[in-house]
Amino acid sequence: MMLSICLSGRPLTIASMVLIAGFATAALSQAQEAMPAGHHHPNPSEQPVETRMKAAKPTKRKDKSVEHAQDAAHSANHAGMPSTHDEGTHAMGMHGHEASHDMQLKGFLGPYPITREGSGTSWLPDSTPHEGVHVMVEDWMLMAHGLFNGVYDKQGGPRGGEKAFASGMLMGMAQRQIGDGTLGFKAMLSPDPFMGRSGYPLLLATGETADGVKPLIDRQHPHDLFMELATSYSYNLSPTSSLFIYGGLPGEPALGPPAFMHRTSGMDIPEAPITHHWLDSTHITYGVVTIGTVLDRWKLEGSVFKGREPDQNRFDIEPPRLDSFSGRLSWNPTTDLSMQVSYGRLKSPEQLSPDVNEERVTASIIYTTKPWDDALWSSTFAWGRKMNHPGNTLDGFMLESALVLRNTWTFFLRAERVQEDELFDVHTEDESSTAQSKRPIFTVNKLSAGAIYDFHVADHLKLGIGGLVSKYAVPSGLLPPYGRDSTSFMAFVRLKLI
Repeated sequence: MMLSICLSGRPLTIASMVLIAGFATAALSQAQEAMPAGHHHPNPSEQPVETRMKAAKPTKRKDKSVEHAQDAAHSANHAGMPSTHDEGTHAMGMHGHEASHDMQLKGFLGPYPITREGSGTSWLPDSTPHEGVHVMVEDWMLMAHGLFNGVYDKQGGPRGGEKAFASGMLMGMAQRQIGDGTLGFKAMLSPDPFMGRSGYPLLLATGETADGVKPLIDRQHPHDLFMELATSYSYNLSPTSSLFIYGGLPGEPALGPPAFMHRTSGMDIPEAPITHHWLDSTHITYGVVTIGTVLDRWKLEGSVFKGREPDQNRFDIEPPRLDSFSGRLSWNPTTDLSMQVSYGRLKSPEQLSPDVNEERVTASIIYTTKPWDDALWSSTFAWGRKMNHPGNTLDGFMLESALVLRNTWTFFLRAERVQEDELFDVHTEDESSTAQSKRPIFTVNKLSAGAIYDFHVADHLKLGIGGLVSKYAVPSGLLPPYGRDSTSFMAFVRLKLI
């Protein structure tokens, strides 16, 4: 419904194309599943739950935590949750999590596998690996996941710069069953504030401020220390449906795809996408309440939240305010696909332009699969449109992909095309429609590619060494400030819980 609206006099033809392509892909995938056995070889995750349960050979374990996990999985299956034993084996077998295979973890928001859940209340494909450490403590399932990068960054050209910094995140989750529902808690912290208020050099990146006076241009802002402090409760209406409520301070509203550090296609890339403020910049929002419903493979949800982005004080928790709203429709037609469309209206998102409000529309498709044994491939295509009132209407496109081989080599790339109007500091006290519409728009392009080689240093920990190179294509009007060759690179080491 939202995509049929003509916004700012411009029909959303690109978003329509994205959805048509996604629905066509889903239809083709479902058609293949429906073909006779002679033409299609189903994988174990496509077998009925009862068949897989009969085929599984029980193992004797003395570990009480695993016994709790098996009891929880048994209860979840009787509640109608799809079994994730085989899917977990495919996704997590690369990491040697033998005990985790039996922990058929349930989602926080409904009777489906936890591998479907991304940042906030967003969805990923069911085939997404669920990395980290899991343990049962009485009736609570506790989970931890983390990723830390030590980066040397060298951005080229006249507006480039260099810096060494640390980035990443540490996430803890807890859930327990309460009757026919699930109570959950999430906390996520980031080391970003220790890199300094000005963040790190990143050509063509814009958004937020370091001092409350000047905007950050050609730099990526640091994320707040507290990226998420949230709780949720879901109630099962049937074996395949639920109602849920989610609240966070900070949290993430129902707007956009999963945040880049939670997408399998993007989490191993040490730099933020320059489309961040077109797609998923609301992943740290000080004040969020979301309600929604899950109907098998569909999810419909709405949020009220604080439209203002975090300020330059990265160590505090800002007071909440519910002055903006959003809605999102998600669909996982197959195990390997996840799609969403969303709309939001943000009140005064930028601290330096308090009189400018923003409408945002996004659409995305995520595809994650195992192309062959000991390999994992994930790709995301996303589009976002920002409509500033007063101001310009700006589009951003992103395609990113990652291929993991034998859980040792990771190859990744990200291509972006963005319409920018904040590459020059034109902030004045005049925020009128005339002043905003005078901002020049530049369409810029960026391509980053790189690789990581991992050493497995412990059962649940690997250390990686990697690098990436970025190339840019800018219009002639940007050649004087950016130069003809602004090739940039990063070298990094990474610690990751698996």
